[in-house]
Amino acid sequence: MTDRMQAVRIHAHGGPEVLALDDVPRPEAAPGQALVRVLGVSINHLDLWVRRGMPGFPIEFPRTLGCDGTGEIVALGEGVPTSLAVGQRVVLEPGYTTSESPEVLAGNDHLARDYGVRGEHSDGFAAEYVALDARYCLPLPDGVDPVQAAAVPLVFLTAWGMLVTRAALRAGETVLVLGGASGVGSAAIQIAKDLGATVIATAGSDAKRSLATELGADHVVDHRADDWGKQVKALTDRRGVDVVFEHVGPATWKTSMACMAPGARLVTCGGTTGPKVEILLPHLFIKNLSVMGSTMGPRSALHDIFARVASGAFRPVVHRVMPMSAVGEAHRLLEGREVVGKIVLTPGT
Repeated sequence: MTDRMQAVRIHAHGGPEVLALDDVPRPEAAPGQALVRVLGVSINHLDLWVRRGMPGFPIEFPRTLGCDGTGEIVALGEGVPTSLAVGQRVVLEPGYTTSESPEVLAGNDHLARDYGVRGEHSDGFAAEYVALDARYCLPLPDGVDPVQAAAVPLVFLTAWGMLVTRAALRAGETVLVLGGASGVGSAAIQIAKDLGATVIATAGSDAKRSLATELGADHVVDHRADDWGKQVKALTDRRGVDVVFEHVGPATWKTSMACMAPGARLVTCGGTTGPKVEILLPHLFIKNLSVMGSTMGPRSALHDIFARVASGAFRPVVHRVMPMSAVGEAHRLLEGREVVGKIVLTPGT
């Protein structure tokens, strides 16, 4: 093991051309930390936003990207619990905090004021090796492929936070999942079915609609069709859905709101088509609707998520595995909406 490694970094905001595969010093495990050889790191829309630059959110350059992934422990610093060992394969958790705040103690670490996400608030995992606090290394269940599992943490934790923590989706309810073939959408379909809900998903191509059906969606509509909202209403005998799982934003928002049943909840984690939407207040209060924001989810949910991955109840959807050196192409594919599920990068190739 040399004292140098490669890492995907940006030195300025811009298009995929600003992505650099830099030769940098390999980190060491400080007390309480694990040094992990990265086996897979997935690409998320968050990587695109950090690369492009987000208004009002300055970052320090250079910045190593990569929100989540998996790896193998190669060294442990002093004071690391004996539950972790060299050679153990682990999940690299995307979220972290820096203090034992009331939110952390209550199991709501993702709501803490000092909550951060790797690759956004600090350097991420798109490197050959990473050193991080050992508490953020979750043992990967036996039999789970680490490269495939790299596609799980961020999107499943986000979808869990939206459907379980925020919307409190219940068995027997109907949920509309926008972008069902995306990383977070594919996770939402599986979580909703695991909860016993009826799932109506949207997708914009035959291949994406087939995937949504394969993942368990009861009905799939084409959100490119002008009448897709009417199709959703027809599938619910014009009542509408109980929960809308939104992450697209302006392109779908108006129709998403129109698809809500009286007393329904809409939960959103962002907007891939823009940051601004409109809400008609009479529509909101006359129908007793709830519109909720959601960011990530409690890290405690990762144990349940990966237990379901190990049992086969949840499965990662990997569009393609690519070498870290092809990160620019991977970003272009995701920006061009050519990705079904997730792209996973493998370092060292």
